[in-house]
Amino acid sequence: MCGTEAHRAIEAVWRIEAAKVIAGLTRIVRDLDLAEDLAQEALIVALEKWPSEGIPPKPGAWLMTTAKHRALDHFRKTDLNSRKHDDLARELRELEQTPPDMVTPMDEVIGDDVLRLIFISCHPVLSMESRAALTLRVVGGLTTDEIARAFLAPEPTIAQRIVRAKKTLGQKNIPFEVPRGLDLSARLSSVLEVIYLIFNEGYSATAGEELIRTSLCDEALRVGRILAELDPREPEVHGLVALMEIQASRSRARVNADGEVIVLMEQNRALWDQLLIRRGLSALERANSMARAPGPYQLQAEIAACHARARTADATDWGRIVSLYDELARVTPSPIVELNRAVAVSRLHGPEEALVLLEPLMADPAMKSYHLLPSVRGDLLERLERHEEAALEFERAASMTRNEGERTFLIDRARKSGAKQG
Repeated sequence: MCGTEAHRAIEAVWRIEAAKVIAGLTRIVRDLDLAEDLAQEALIVALEKWPSEGIPPKPGAWLMTTAKHRALDHFRKTDLNSRKHDDLARELRELEQTPPDMVTPMDEVIGDDVLRLIFISCHPVLSMESRAALTLRVVGGLTTDEIARAFLAPEPTIAQRIVRAKKTLGQKNIPFEVPRGLDLSARLSSVLEVIYLIFNEGYSATAGEELIRTSLCDEALRVGRILAELDPREPEVHGLVALMEIQASRSRARVNADGEVIVLMEQNRALWDQLLIRRGLSALERANSMARAPGPYQLQAEIAACHARARTADATDWGRIVSLYDELARVTPSPIVELNRAVAVSRLHGPEEALVLLEPLMADPAMKSYHLLPSVRGDLLERLERHEEAALEFERAASMTRNEGERTFLIDRARKSGAKQG
């Protein structure tokens, strides 16, 4: 295997195994920052040895064993007996007496360790930006540069967020454990929120030239799938996975060969990924099989499923979608939900009724800079053949967005509306 091929293979292995290795080390050393350093040291050893020796049959076990021995080297230089964790001392002593095991699978406890790692990375004590960056770093295995490029932020800014996040977790003495009881619901909400944030930024990029950042969607899906397997009894986890799977299925149809935006009603549904749709519908069925009132992610997944099941745009069950938005507005009221509900109402009852629903949103301070509000209003006005007003709304929306693909699309719509008026 040549050097370039080997490095690519090692990068792929690292992306898969990073969370398991860091999670297992964090359980042992009780320090996320140190655990990541040890894992990185093991990766460096792999980069030195694997190109010539080949990738071992169980690369995750190899990385974990190597990192644990690096931990032994670290603690030999410190007073291990002064540490309050007796189990840490015991496990390290046992490891010292055991020959390195580079072939057996990683311990089954790793599943619990990864779940703990997800919960600590998404701890509410951190800002949302820090949670997202830390999750992509330690659970997704992305480099600081990759995270920075994904969010179009300077690399030093992302690096500082990650460093501050780990420092905060250490200062607050956040335990490496899955919360219990009432704390679990609150923390799970934070975890799902972070995963959804990462997916949404990939699905509709806030800024930059590309509408879709596939790598972010893929990472959010990967973390969501991990969480669904580690916590299979929580319907909202499956609801979120279902939502992401179905939304991601449309990716190829959302832009044309020139990178131009194609709206949902005009997409070629033959390009929708049927495997992702089946996976999404299966996850939704799994969520619905649990006898609980549906949460916001389940409800959004149900809406996405309505679109996925419709063979054509005209076959969409807009009546059910409106009723689902009614329920979603009761569960999690927000102006964004009301905006999306208005779009559904426009398809069911016509644009006039939807325009009335938008009036309160036009005065809502939270929507002042939200470009999709004038974009939706422009679309409704266009359907009513009020072309001059529509053009102004599209121009206003274009001035608000920081995504170049969306701006180009909106300017083009404004131009076409203006031409119809003339």
